[in-house]
Amino acid sequence: MGSRKAIRAEKLKAEKKQKAIAVMRDCPTSPRKMRLVADIIRGVEINKALGILRYSKKEASVRMEKLLKSAIANWEAKNEGERLEDVTLCVKEIMVDGGRMLKRIQAAPQGRAHRIRKRSNHVTIVVDKMVTAENN
Repeated sequence: MGSRKAIRAEKLKAEKKQKAIAVMRDCPTSPRKMRLVADIIRGVEINKALGILRYSKKEASVRMEKLLKSAIANWEAKNEGERLEDVTLCVKEIMVDGGRMLKRIQAAPQGRAHRIRKRSNHVTIVVDKMVTAENN
């Protein structure tokens, strides 16, 4: 029984070595705007994703590009023996979650006030080797 667990643990460890994760917390952009950018690059090869982010008009794409470069650097640090040019990496997972919300008051007519919610988000990118028909 113990050997099965050890084999499974080794398999998970090998899979985890291929993946690289980068996290950005409390990014001052609303999650909805960031998800629009995240949906564009989900599942895309990294060089193509970097190109998409570089030429996107959205302001969130600048922050996302920086985070993607960080994930690529994390992958390079984990896999020192392999060259980035020899491996096709892709954006395996990308998650955008709501972060802290700053609540502010804006003056409104007739002595009233409106509440302004300044939203932020947390983004997690997982970069992994691209799965092709040849690899299976």
